[in-house]
Amino acid sequence: MHDIRLIRDDPETFDAALAKRGFEPTSSAIVALDAKRRAVATEMQAAQGRRNEASKAIGQAMGAGNSATAEALKAEVAQLKTRLPELEEQDRALGTELDALLASIPNLPADDVPVGSDEAENVEVSRWGEPRTFDFAPKEHADIGPALGMDFETGAAISGARFTFLKGGMARLHRAIAQFMFDRQTGENGYLECAPPLLVRSESLYGTGQLPKFSEDNFRTTDDRWLIPTAEVSLTNAVREQILDEGVFPLRMTALTPCFRSEAGAAGKDTRGFIRQHQFEKVELVSICRPEEAQAEHDHMVASAEGVLQALDLPYRKVLLCTGDMGFGARKTFDLEVWLPGQGAYREISSISWCGDFQARRMDARYRPEGEKKTAFVHTLNGSGLAVGRTLVAVLENYQQADGSVTIPPILRPYMGGMETLQPLA
Repeated sequence: MHDIRLIRDDPETFDAALAKRGFEPTSSAIVALDAKRRAVATEMQAAQGRRNEASKAIGQAMGAGNSATAEALKAEVAQLKTRLPELEEQDRALGTELDALLASIPNLPADDVPVGSDEAENVEVSRWGEPRTFDFAPKEHADIGPALGMDFETGAAISGARFTFLKGGMARLHRAIAQFMFDRQTGENGYLECAPPLLVRSESLYGTGQLPKFSEDNFRTTDDRWLIPTAEVSLTNAVREQILDEGVFPLRMTALTPCFRSEAGAAGKDTRGFIRQHQFEKVELVSICRPEEAQAEHDHMVASAEGVLQALDLPYRKVLLCTGDMGFGARKTFDLEVWLPGQGAYREISSISWCGDFQARRMDARYRPEGEKKTAFVHTLNGSGLAVGRTLVAVLENYQQADGSVTIPPILRPYMGGMETLQPLA
Protein backbone atom coordinates (compact mmCIF):
# COMPACT_ATOMS: atom_id res chain seq x y z
CA MET A 1 0.00 0.00 0.00
CA HIS A 2 1.21 3.50 -0.75
CA ASP A 3 1.17 6.69 1.30
CA ILE A 4 -1.54 8.86 -0.25
CA ARG A 5 0.14 11.98 1.11
CA LEU A 6 3.32 11.31 -0.86
CA ILE A 7 1.31 10.77 -4.05
CA ARG A 8 -0.62 13.97 -3.41
CA ASP A 9 2.51 15.99 -2.67
CA ASP A 10 4.76 14.64 -5.44
CA PRO A 11 2.74 12.87 -8.15
CA GLU A 12 5.44 13.22 -10.80
CA THR A 13 7.99 11.26 -8.75
CA PHE A 14 5.41 8.56 -8.00
CA ASP A 15 4.54 8.12 -11.67
CA ALA A 16 8.21 8.09 -12.67
CA ALA A 17 8.92 5.29 -10.19
CA LEU A 18 5.92 3.29 -11.44
CA ALA A 19 7.08 3.76 -15.03
CA LYS A 20 10.28 1.90 -14.13
CA ARG A 21 8.06 -1.11 -13.40
CA GLY A 22 6.21 -0.73 -16.70
CA PHE A 23 3.05 0.77 -15.20
CA GLU A 24 1.07 3.62 -16.68
CA PRO A 25 0.83 6.88 -14.68
CA THR A 26 -1.88 6.61 -12.03
CA SER A 27 -1.30 9.60 -9.77
CA SER A 28 -3.90 11.81 -11.47
CA ALA A 29 -6.65 9.22 -10.96
CA ILE A 30 -5.58 8.67 -7.35
CA VAL A 31 -5.37 12.38 -6.53
CA ALA A 32 -8.76 13.08 -8.17
CA LEU A 33 -10.46 10.26 -6.27
CA ASP A 34 -8.79 11.34 -3.04
CA ALA A 35 -9.93 14.95 -3.55
CA LYS A 36 -13.51 13.80 -4.12
CA ARG A 37 -13.43 11.66 -0.98
CA ARG A 38 -11.97 14.50 1.08
CA ALA A 39 -14.65 16.90 -0.20
CA VAL A 40 -17.38 14.48 0.84
CA ALA A 41 -15.72 14.00 4.25
CA THR A 42 -15.56 17.76 4.72
CA GLU A 43 -19.22 18.17 3.81
CA MET A 44 -20.15 15.31 6.13
CA GLN A 45 -18.27 16.86 9.07
CA ALA A 46 -19.88 20.23 8.39
CA ALA A 47 -23.35 18.64 8.24
CA GLN A 48 -22.76 16.79 11.52
CA GLY A 49 -21.66 20.01 13.18
CA ARG A 50 -24.61 21.96 11.87
CA ARG A 51 -27.05 19.22 12.95
CA ASN A 52 -25.71 19.34 16.51
CA GLU A 53 -25.77 23.11 16.51
CA ALA A 54 -29.35 23.30 15.15
CA SER A 55 -30.57 20.65 17.61
CA LYS A 56 -29.37 22.76 20.54
CA ALA A 57 -30.88 25.89 19.00
CA ILE A 58 -34.34 24.25 18.83
CA GLY A 59 -34.55 24.03 22.60
CA GLN A 60 -33.36 27.62 22.98
CA ALA A 61 -35.96 28.87 20.47
CA MET A 62 -38.77 26.98 22.14
CA GLY A 63 -37.70 28.29 25.54
CA ALA A 64 -37.85 31.82 24.17
CA GLY A 65 -41.31 31.19 22.75
CA ASN A 66 -40.10 31.54 19.17
CA SER A 67 -42.05 28.66 17.61
CA ALA A 68 -41.46 29.76 14.01
CA THR A 69 -37.69 29.60 14.46
CA ALA A 70 -37.99 26.28 16.28
CA GLU A 71 -40.02 24.77 13.43
CA ALA A 72 -37.55 26.04 10.84
CA LEU A 73 -34.69 24.50 12.80
CA LYS A 74 -36.57 21.19 13.08
CA ALA A 75 -37.05 21.11 9.31
CA GLU A 76 -33.33 21.79 8.81
CA VAL A 77 -32.36 18.99 11.22
CA ALA A 78 -34.70 16.60 9.41
CA GLN A 79 -33.04 17.44 6.09
CA LEU A 80 -29.58 16.92 7.61
CA LYS A 81 -30.62 13.54 9.03
CA THR A 82 -31.60 12.51 5.52
CA ARG A 83 -28.45 13.94 3.93
CA LEU A 84 -25.93 12.51 6.41
CA PRO A 85 -26.51 8.81 5.59
CA GLU A 86 -26.12 9.67 1.91
CA LEU A 87 -22.79 11.37 2.61
CA GLU A 88 -21.64 8.51 4.84
CA GLU A 89 -22.38 6.02 2.08
CA GLN A 90 -20.53 8.15 -0.46
CA ASP A 91 -17.57 8.39 1.90
CA ARG A 92 -17.48 4.60 2.37
CA ALA A 93 -17.81 3.93 -1.35
CA LEU A 94 -15.10 6.41 -2.31
CA GLY A 95 -12.81 5.09 0.44
CA THR A 96 -13.29 1.53 -0.80
CA GLU A 97 -12.63 2.58 -4.38
CA LEU A 98 -9.48 4.47 -3.38
CA ASP A 99 -8.18 1.58 -1.27
CA ALA A 100 -8.79 -0.86 -4.13
CA LEU A 101 -6.91 1.37 -6.56
CA LEU A 102 -3.96 1.78 -4.18
CA ALA A 103 -3.93 -1.96 -3.43
CA SER A 104 -3.58 -2.77 -7.13
CA ILE A 105 -0.35 -0.81 -7.53
CA PRO A 106 2.99 -2.57 -6.92
CA ASN A 107 5.70 -1.34 -4.61
CA LEU A 108 8.05 1.34 -5.92
CA PRO A 109 11.60 0.17 -6.70
CA ALA A 110 14.60 1.34 -4.72
CA ASP A 111 16.86 3.81 -6.51
CA ASP A 112 19.62 1.25 -7.15
CA VAL A 113 17.35 -1.36 -8.76
CA PRO A 114 18.16 -1.73 -12.47
CA VAL A 115 15.39 -0.83 -14.90
CA GLY A 116 14.36 -3.71 -17.15
CA SER A 117 11.38 -5.56 -18.55
CA ASP A 118 12.12 -9.19 -17.60
CA GLU A 119 14.68 -11.63 -16.17
CA ALA A 120 16.99 -11.13 -19.15
CA GLU A 121 17.85 -7.70 -17.74
CA ASN A 122 18.67 -8.86 -14.20
CA VAL A 123 22.21 -8.05 -13.09
CA GLU A 124 24.62 -10.71 -11.86
CA VAL A 125 26.36 -9.47 -8.72
CA SER A 126 28.66 -12.35 -7.83
CA ARG A 127 29.38 -16.06 -8.15
CA TRP A 128 30.51 -18.61 -5.57
CA GLY A 129 31.99 -22.05 -6.16
CA GLU A 130 33.22 -23.81 -9.27
CA PRO A 131 30.86 -26.16 -11.10
CA ARG A 132 32.04 -29.73 -10.85
CA THR A 133 33.72 -31.34 -13.84
CA PHE A 134 32.16 -34.73 -14.59
CA ASP A 135 33.87 -37.63 -16.38
CA PHE A 136 30.41 -38.63 -17.65
CA ALA A 137 27.42 -36.76 -19.01
CA PRO A 138 25.52 -35.48 -15.95
CA LYS A 139 21.79 -36.18 -15.92
CA GLU A 140 18.86 -34.10 -14.79
CA HIS A 141 17.31 -34.98 -11.44
CA ALA A 142 14.11 -36.15 -13.16
CA ASP A 143 16.16 -38.89 -14.86
CA ILE A 144 18.20 -40.09 -11.88
CA GLY A 145 15.56 -39.48 -9.20
CA PRO A 146 13.01 -42.24 -9.87
CA ALA A 147 15.48 -45.07 -9.21
CA LEU A 148 16.42 -43.40 -5.91
CA GLY A 149 12.86 -42.95 -4.62
CA MET A 150 11.58 -39.79 -6.34
CA ASP A 151 8.28 -41.27 -7.55
CA PHE A 152 6.53 -38.94 -9.97
CA GLU A 153 4.02 -41.53 -11.19
CA THR A 154 2.61 -42.35 -7.75
CA GLY A 155 2.38 -38.66 -6.86
CA ALA A 156 0.45 -37.97 -10.05
CA ALA A 157 -1.81 -40.99 -9.51
CA ILE A 158 -2.72 -39.78 -6.02
CA SER A 159 -3.04 -36.05 -6.61
CA GLY A 160 -2.45 -35.16 -10.26
CA ALA A 161 0.27 -33.20 -12.02
CA ARG A 162 2.96 -31.37 -10.02
CA PHE A 163 2.84 -33.75 -7.05
CA THR A 164 5.61 -36.20 -6.11
CA PHE A 165 5.83 -39.16 -3.74
CA LEU A 166 9.26 -39.46 -2.06
CA LYS A 167 10.35 -42.85 -0.73
CA GLY A 168 13.14 -44.38 1.34
CA GLY A 169 16.48 -42.63 1.35
CA MET A 170 15.13 -39.88 -0.93
CA ALA A 171 12.47 -38.95 1.63
CA ARG A 172 15.08 -39.05 4.39
CA LEU A 173 17.47 -36.83 2.38
CA HIS A 174 14.65 -34.35 1.83
CA ARG A 175 14.01 -34.30 5.59
CA ALA A 176 17.73 -34.02 6.35
CA ILE A 177 18.11 -30.99 4.09
CA ALA A 178 15.13 -29.29 5.74
CA GLN A 179 16.35 -29.93 9.27
CA PHE A 180 19.91 -28.86 8.49
CA MET A 181 18.75 -25.56 6.99
CA PHE A 182 16.30 -24.90 9.81
CA ASP A 183 18.91 -25.64 12.47
CA ARG A 184 21.36 -23.31 10.78
CA GLN A 185 18.93 -20.38 10.60
CA THR A 186 17.82 -20.77 14.22
CA GLY A 187 21.15 -21.75 15.73
CA GLU A 188 23.63 -19.56 13.84
CA ASN A 189 21.78 -16.73 12.14
CA GLY A 190 19.55 -15.49 14.95
CA TYR A 191 16.10 -16.34 13.62
CA LEU A 192 13.36 -17.25 16.09
CA GLU A 193 11.90 -20.69 15.45
CA CYS A 194 8.16 -20.51 14.74
CA ALA A 195 5.43 -22.99 13.88
CA PRO A 196 2.73 -20.81 12.29
CA PRO A 197 -0.72 -21.69 10.90
CA LEU A 198 -0.85 -23.08 7.37
CA LEU A 199 -4.39 -21.78 6.85
CA VAL A 200 -4.87 -18.01 6.91
CA ARG A 201 -7.66 -15.49 6.48
CA SER A 202 -8.01 -13.25 3.45
CA GLU A 203 -6.80 -10.29 5.51
CA SER A 204 -3.45 -11.99 5.98
CA LEU A 205 -2.90 -12.58 2.27
CA TYR A 206 -3.96 -8.99 1.64
CA GLY A 207 -1.43 -7.81 4.20
CA THR A 208 1.52 -9.37 2.39
CA GLY A 209 0.22 -8.49 -1.08
CA GLN A 210 -1.04 -11.81 -2.46
CA LEU A 211 -4.61 -10.50 -2.50
CA PRO A 212 -6.52 -9.25 -4.31
CA LYS A 213 -4.27 -9.31 -7.39
CA PHE A 214 -2.95 -12.88 -7.19
CA SER A 215 -5.92 -14.85 -5.88
CA GLU A 216 -5.69 -17.37 -8.73
CA ASP A 217 -2.18 -18.35 -7.62
CA ASN A 218 -3.43 -19.61 -4.25
CA PHE A 219 -5.62 -22.44 -2.97
CA ARG A 220 -8.84 -21.44 -1.18
CA THR A 221 -10.73 -23.64 1.26
CA THR A 222 -14.48 -24.09 1.54
CA ASP A 223 -14.62 -22.04 4.75
CA ASP A 224 -13.00 -19.00 3.08
CA ARG A 225 -9.47 -19.56 4.34
CA TRP A 226 -6.36 -19.95 2.21
CA LEU A 227 -3.46 -22.42 2.22
CA ILE A 228 -0.25 -20.43 2.60
CA PRO A 229 1.88 -20.04 -0.55
CA THR A 230 4.81 -19.31 1.76
CA ALA A 231 5.31 -18.92 5.51
CA GLU A 232 6.05 -15.26 4.76
CA VAL A 233 2.29 -14.73 5.04
CA SER A 234 1.95 -16.17 8.54
CA LEU A 235 5.22 -14.80 9.92
CA THR A 236 4.83 -11.26 8.60
CA ASN A 237 1.21 -11.03 9.74
CA ALA A 238 2.31 -11.92 13.28
CA VAL A 239 2.80 -8.15 13.77
CA ARG A 240 -0.34 -6.93 12.00
CA GLU A 241 -2.34 -4.18 13.74
CA GLN A 242 0.32 -3.79 16.43
CA ILE A 243 2.47 -0.97 17.75
CA LEU A 244 5.80 -2.64 18.49
CA ASP A 245 8.38 -1.68 21.07
CA GLU A 246 11.71 -0.66 19.57
CA GLY A 247 13.43 -3.15 21.83
CA VAL A 248 12.25 -6.09 19.71
CA PHE A 249 14.08 -4.93 16.57
CA PRO A 250 15.28 -6.50 14.45
CA LEU A 251 12.61 -9.16 14.90
CA ARG A 252 13.88 -12.18 12.96
CA MET A 253 11.58 -15.19 12.51
CA THR A 254 11.84 -18.45 10.60
CA ALA A 255 9.55 -21.38 9.90
CA LEU A 256 9.85 -24.70 8.11
CA THR A 257 6.44 -25.33 6.54
CA PRO A 258 4.66 -26.92 3.64
CA CYS A 259 3.69 -24.35 1.02
CA PHE A 260 0.91 -24.58 -1.55
CA ARG A 261 0.71 -22.84 -4.91
CA SER A 262 -1.64 -23.32 -7.83
CA GLU A 263 1.10 -22.24 -10.29
CA ALA A 264 -1.61 -20.58 -12.35
CA GLY A 265 0.93 -18.31 -13.98
CA ALA A 266 3.40 -21.11 -14.73
CA ALA A 267 1.52 -23.11 -17.34
CA GLY A 268 4.02 -25.09 -19.37
CA LYS A 269 6.99 -24.21 -17.13
CA ASP A 270 8.99 -26.96 -15.42
CA THR A 271 6.28 -29.55 -15.94
CA ARG A 272 8.90 -32.29 -15.66
CA GLY A 273 10.61 -33.06 -12.39
CA PHE A 274 10.60 -31.59 -8.89
CA ILE A 275 11.33 -27.93 -9.58
CA ARG A 276 7.80 -26.50 -9.59
CA GLN A 277 5.28 -28.34 -7.40
CA HIS A 278 1.83 -27.53 -6.04
CA GLN A 279 3.03 -28.64 -2.58
CA PHE A 280 6.58 -28.14 -1.33
CA GLU A 281 8.53 -27.30 1.82
CA LYS A 282 10.55 -24.20 2.48
CA VAL A 283 12.52 -22.60 5.27
CA GLU A 284 11.24 -19.03 5.26
CA LEU A 285 13.06 -16.05 6.77
CA VAL A 286 11.24 -12.87 7.82
CA SER A 287 12.58 -9.73 9.46
CA ILE A 288 10.63 -6.83 10.94
CA CYS A 289 12.76 -3.76 11.60
CA ARG A 290 13.09 0.01 11.70
CA PRO A 291 13.66 1.73 8.32
CA GLU A 292 17.27 2.58 9.15
CA GLU A 293 18.01 -1.10 9.82
CA ALA A 294 16.52 -2.42 6.59
CA GLN A 295 19.66 -2.40 4.44
CA ALA A 296 21.68 -4.27 7.06
CA GLU A 297 18.84 -6.77 7.52
CA HIS A 298 18.66 -7.36 3.78
CA ASP A 299 22.40 -8.08 3.71
CA HIS A 300 22.08 -10.40 6.72
CA MET A 301 19.20 -12.32 5.15
CA VAL A 302 21.06 -12.77 1.87
CA ALA A 303 24.15 -13.96 3.74
CA SER A 304 22.02 -16.39 5.78
CA ALA A 305 20.72 -18.02 2.61
CA GLU A 306 24.14 -18.00 0.94
CA GLY A 307 25.65 -19.74 3.96
CA VAL A 308 23.42 -22.78 3.40
CA LEU A 309 24.57 -23.15 -0.21
CA GLN A 310 28.19 -22.72 0.80
CA ALA A 311 27.89 -25.34 3.56
CA LEU A 312 26.45 -27.75 0.99
CA ASP A 313 29.22 -26.79 -1.45
CA LEU A 314 26.70 -25.95 -4.17
CA PRO A 315 27.91 -23.41 -6.76
CA TYR A 316 25.59 -20.45 -7.15
CA ARG A 317 25.33 -16.89 -8.31
CA LYS A 318 23.69 -13.83 -6.76
CA VAL A 319 21.49 -11.74 -9.03
CA LEU A 320 19.92 -8.31 -8.49
CA LEU A 321 16.46 -8.37 -10.05
CA CYS A 322 15.44 -5.63 -12.45
CA THR A 323 12.21 -3.66 -12.05
CA GLY A 324 10.30 -5.90 -14.46
CA ASP A 325 11.16 -9.15 -12.67
CA MET A 326 10.58 -8.14 -9.04
CA GLY A 327 7.62 -9.39 -7.05
CA PHE A 328 4.57 -7.20 -6.50
CA GLY A 329 5.45 -6.20 -2.92
CA ALA A 330 9.22 -5.94 -3.33
CA ARG A 331 11.26 -2.77 -3.26
CA LYS A 332 14.54 -4.58 -3.94
CA THR A 333 15.22 -8.29 -4.49
CA PHE A 334 18.26 -10.52 -4.74
CA ASP A 335 17.86 -14.01 -6.19
CA LEU A 336 20.28 -16.83 -5.47
CA GLU A 337 20.52 -19.21 -8.42
CA VAL A 338 22.11 -22.62 -7.88
CA TRP A 339 24.05 -24.44 -10.60
CA LEU A 340 22.27 -27.51 -11.98
CA PRO A 341 24.72 -29.51 -14.11
CA GLY A 342 21.98 -31.71 -15.55
CA GLN A 343 20.34 -28.63 -17.03
CA GLY A 344 23.60 -26.80 -17.59
CA ALA A 345 22.06 -23.68 -16.07
CA TYR A 346 21.66 -21.63 -12.92
CA ARG A 347 18.15 -21.87 -11.43
CA GLU A 348 16.51 -19.82 -8.69
CA ILE A 349 16.67 -21.40 -5.23
CA SER A 350 16.05 -18.33 -3.06
CA SER A 351 14.49 -14.91 -3.50
CA ILE A 352 15.21 -12.34 -0.79
CA SER A 353 13.22 -9.10 -0.78
CA TRP A 354 13.11 -5.84 1.10
CA CYS A 355 9.53 -4.55 1.02
CA GLY A 356 10.00 -1.21 2.78
CA ASP A 357 6.78 -0.15 4.52
CA PHE A 358 4.59 -1.50 1.69
CA GLN A 359 3.32 -4.54 3.62
CA ALA A 360 3.30 -2.70 6.95
CA ARG A 361 0.80 -0.16 5.60
CA ARG A 362 -1.48 -2.95 4.43
CA MET A 363 -1.21 -4.66 7.85
CA ASP A 364 -1.10 -1.46 9.92
CA ALA A 365 2.10 -2.61 11.65
CA ARG A 366 3.84 0.24 13.44
CA TYR A 367 6.34 1.21 16.11
CA ARG A 368 6.89 4.34 18.16
CA PRO A 369 10.35 5.83 17.61
CA GLU A 370 12.11 6.78 20.82
CA GLY A 371 11.27 10.31 21.88
CA GLU A 372 8.47 10.64 19.32
CA LYS A 373 4.74 10.94 19.97
CA LYS A 374 3.72 9.73 16.53
CA THR A 375 4.07 6.15 15.36
CA ALA A 376 5.83 5.04 12.17
CA PHE A 377 5.46 2.02 9.94
CA VAL A 378 7.95 -0.82 10.28
CA HIS A 379 9.88 -2.25 7.34
CA THR A 380 9.49 -5.91 6.38
CA LEU A 381 11.83 -8.32 4.62
CA ASN A 382 11.42 -11.93 3.55
CA GLY A 383 13.36 -14.65 1.80
CA SER A 384 13.93 -18.37 1.39
CA GLY A 385 16.59 -19.99 3.46
CA LEU A 386 16.09 -22.22 1.34
CA ALA A 387 13.43 -23.96 -0.74
CA VAL A 388 13.83 -27.60 0.35
CA GLY A 389 12.75 -29.31 -2.88
CA ARG A 390 14.98 -27.22 -5.09
CA THR A 391 17.88 -27.81 -2.73
CA LEU A 392 17.24 -31.56 -3.01
CA VAL A 393 17.32 -31.20 -6.80
CA ALA A 394 20.63 -29.32 -6.59
CA VAL A 395 22.17 -32.00 -4.33
CA LEU A 396 21.04 -34.80 -6.66
CA GLU A 397 22.46 -33.17 -9.76
CA ASN A 398 25.71 -31.87 -8.28
CA TYR A 399 26.55 -35.00 -6.27
CA GLN A 400 25.44 -37.63 -8.78
CA GLN A 401 27.76 -40.52 -9.65
CA ALA A 402 28.17 -42.49 -12.86
CA ASP A 403 26.55 -45.60 -11.35
CA GLY A 404 23.32 -43.74 -10.55
CA SER A 405 24.04 -43.21 -6.86
CA VAL A 406 24.34 -39.83 -5.16
CA THR A 407 27.01 -38.85 -2.64
CA ILE A 408 25.54 -37.32 0.52
CA PRO A 409 27.15 -33.92 1.26
CA PRO A 410 29.27 -34.25 4.42
CA ILE A 411 27.29 -31.58 6.29
CA LEU A 412 24.12 -33.68 5.90
CA ARG A 413 25.50 -37.04 6.99
CA PRO A 414 24.77 -36.57 10.71
CA TYR A 415 21.13 -36.02 9.71
CA MET A 416 21.24 -39.21 7.62
CA GLY A 417 22.46 -41.51 10.38
CA GLY A 418 25.96 -41.49 8.91
CA MET A 419 24.84 -42.55 5.43
CA GLU A 420 27.39 -41.47 2.81
CA THR A 421 25.61 -42.38 -0.42
CA LEU A 422 22.05 -42.58 -1.65
CA GLN A 423 21.70 -45.85 -3.53
CA PRO A 424 18.99 -46.92 -5.99
CA LEU A 425 16.09 -48.73 -4.34
CA ALA A 426 16.14 -52.50 -4.58
